[in-house]
Amino acid sequence: MLSKTITRVLLNENARRTIRHISIRKKSYTPMNTVVMFVPQQEAWVVERMGKFHRILDPGLNILIPIADRVKYVQSLKEIAVDIPKQSAITSDNVTLNIDGVLYLRIVDPYLASYGVEDPEFAITQLAQTTMRSELGKISLDKVFRERESLNIAMVDSINKASAAWGMTCLRYEIRDIKLPPRVQDAMQMQVEAERKKRAAILESEGVREADINVAEGKRRARILASEAERQEQINKAAGEAAAILSVAEARSRGLQMVAEALQKDLGPNAASLSIAEQYVSAFDKLARTNNTLILPANTGDVSSLVSQAMSIYSTITKSQGISKIEKPSVSVYKKKLPPPPKDDLAEFFSDEEDLKKHKSLKIESVKLKDN
Repeated sequence: MLSKTITRVLLNENARRTIRHISIRKKSYTPMNTVVMFVPQQEAWVVERMGKFHRILDPGLNILIPIADRVKYVQSLKEIAVDIPKQSAITSDNVTLNIDGVLYLRIVDPYLASYGVEDPEFAITQLAQTTMRSELGKISLDKVFRERESLNIAMVDSINKASAAWGMTCLRYEIRDIKLPPRVQDAMQMQVEAERKKRAAILESEGVREADINVAEGKRRARILASEAERQEQINKAAGEAAAILSVAEARSRGLQMVAEALQKDLGPNAASLSIAEQYVSAFDKLARTNNTLILPANTGDVSSLVSQAMSIYSTITKSQGISKIEKPSVSVYKKKLPPPPKDDLAEFFSDEEDLKKHKSLKIESVKLKDN
């Protein structure tokens, strides 16, 4: 019974080794010596003679001695992908994580791969796991995610240093999956959310700031343009008013100059007296047509006295300016230029019949006022 149990255990162990050997090395058998041997491409057959290493068969036709020669190992020279099982590791900031990967290797020396280690693929798998734990202990969790490429390179360098004696070289190592504890993963998720919220708040505040700056800049430019427009309008208005004042002053200056030139002539003072009398009577005529309350002299009923008063004012002004006393025109002048003198003494000052009629009507009204 004990022997059967031991046999079963040995068979199970051999079966496990065979399965592992097949799954990793992809080899299922060693060929028997048939004297004439055909070696496939990208394979190396290790031949022993009398139990001692003899030679390595190259691809193609090879001849072996029966019974004496034996194909002991068959090594594949192709690139092999070895699955690195998931394992737990602790980072430098004491975070436990589960990590696995894929290792790509190739046999470069069939002799060392056959006699340097019992199971080269299994050995290099264990080496990759221990190297991964060692490299993860040097860096923090954040660097594991940020520096995955540098971690892969460090793994390749460390594995090649140890696997050189096994006749194998590691081409590359790729981290396949990193699994964190649930609490650490939740904390990282909260950190990511907080970071995104912070970025969103920053972007929103920057947007509001840019909007306020744009609005303020627009208002400032609008005020500047409005003030410039108002200033230009005031300048134009002032220029127009100045031009108008200059035009009025120039026209008045020319008018006064023409009046002064007219007064220098022979009949200039008489014409000025007549014009003043007409304007004086015309002013009272306009006042009579309105209903406004006015302040008038006490002798408004006597038209002749009003005209005499106007003439005296004009005479005073002309005397103060050095103008000679107004001389009465001769009778011959009136005969030539004016109609026959009426009974009224002031009729001689009215050259127009319409003005004379107005003067007579005003005189009649003044007489009526005196009678009343």
